[in-house]
Amino acid sequence: MRIRATAVLVTGFLTLAPPISQAALSSYTQNFESMVLANSAALSSDGWVVYGNVFDPTHTTYLYGYGPFPAPNGGTAFSAVVAGEGGPLQGTQQLSVYSDYNNTGAHGAGQQVESNVYHEQSIVAGDVGGIWTFQFDAKLGNLAAPSTAIAFVKTLNPAAGYALTNFLTVDMTAIPATWNTYTISISIGADLAGQLLQFGFANTASNFVSSGVFYDNVVWSRIGTVGVDGPGQRAFDLRPAAPNPFRASVRMDFDMALDGHAELSIYDLAGRRVTTLFDGIATAGRHALVWDGRGADGRTAPNGVYQYTLRTAAGRRTRSLVLHR
Repeated sequence: MRIRATAVLVTGFLTLAPPISQAALSSYTQNFESMVLANSAALSSDGWVVYGNVFDPTHTTYLYGYGPFPAPNGGTAFSAVVAGEGGPLQGTQQLSVYSDYNNTGAHGAGQQVESNVYHEQSIVAGDVGGIWTFQFDAKLGNLAAPSTAIAFVKTLNPAAGYALTNFLTVDMTAIPATWNTYTISISIGADLAGQLLQFGFANTASNFVSSGVFYDNVVWSRIGTVGVDGPGQRAFDLRPAAPNPFRASVRMDFDMALDGHAELSIYDLAGRRVTTLFDGIATAGRHALVWDGRGADGRTAPNGVYQYTLRTAAGRRTRSLVLHR
């Protein structure tokens, strides 16, 4: 059975991966059939790279990152092309993504090792207005709790210290052990010109717990065009916060194409809700909200990175902001 899943936005953690390329958005397809299993450079030669992030055992404190490195093919770190895991539509060879078990220090200390396997491209002015989709087949491998896995599309802003501006994901942690098709779509607004875009897969594991997921038939392609300057041209939109970083207060605008329920809340990087700025019926048009850097309890929030999430009946979108007094 083929299942199409739409993307959701995750606010519970921040995945970091620095830039590695400078090319405009371009289509990409890969079924892994032509890759030589014994070639350790098979994935890196096709543009795949890896990056590791390490968090404390509770996954609330970021410790360090390492990479990017050319994606390995085989071994106990990050990724491998394997054979024999496909169905009729997947062919003979597939991509396996798993934790960096070579990081024995972090795993042995019970720290959370987040392993990213991805492609990176740059967004240029000519990309604005496009709708791009990351489509792939996937089935669960040997992943065991409490390991987790996601597929993602993210954008990062080099002009703001590579701040995460979009993080769209599909949770792969509890998918079936049979092949299904998943998609993540992103609209390229004018605010994304000059930013970096990454699409790929990640997992988080500790204590050497298994974390593998199989992927195949990867397609990154432009599927259409949208307007980018008016709220009537998409169901909803969440605008970049300004100023960002901020000291005393920050403004967040969102657009609604039609009257409908909307909620805009602030979260910390552990996924805890800090405060809700709006929860009710929003009329069609643009709405402006201001956050004074305080939680729902009235206390001043500590310096750091926060996520602000807009939820509507049509979906949700998350952006990042930085509080630095």
